[in-house]
Amino acid sequence: MNWLDDIRWDEQGLVPVIAQEVGSGDVLMFAWMNRDALARTAELGEAVYWSRSRKRLWHKGEESGHTQKVHDIRLDCDNDVILLKVEQLGHEPGIACHTGRHSCFFQRHDNGRWITVEPVLKDPDSIYK
Repeated sequence: MNWLDDIRWDEQGLVPVIAQEVGSGDVLMFAWMNRDALARTAELGEAVYWSRSRKRLWHKGEESGHTQKVHDIRLDCDNDVILLKVEQLGHEPGIACHTGRHSCFFQRHDNGRWITVEPVLKDPDSIYK
């Protein structure tokens, strides 16, 4: 039996993935993987996701240069969520979000509204040409 067969894929053949920074423990982003994306991630040692909007494999950093070196791939107790422990690399190490921030989770709920709590580290217009 293939290790990929142990995963409980959803109806679209996808599994949710959390990318967590190795050292800090920060949750950097949430994404999806299909079977091919997870197999490529394990093979390359870099995160490859399934882009639902583009309907294709997406090697993290293919446009921005902000790649994720995978240190550990973990499967949760229900076999339906993947946790990647990653090192965020690139021209500006530490930028995981397409908004130019460290983490995609930069907004905090505060009294019925969302407050931005993380700064933009680099203007996304200069990252994505």
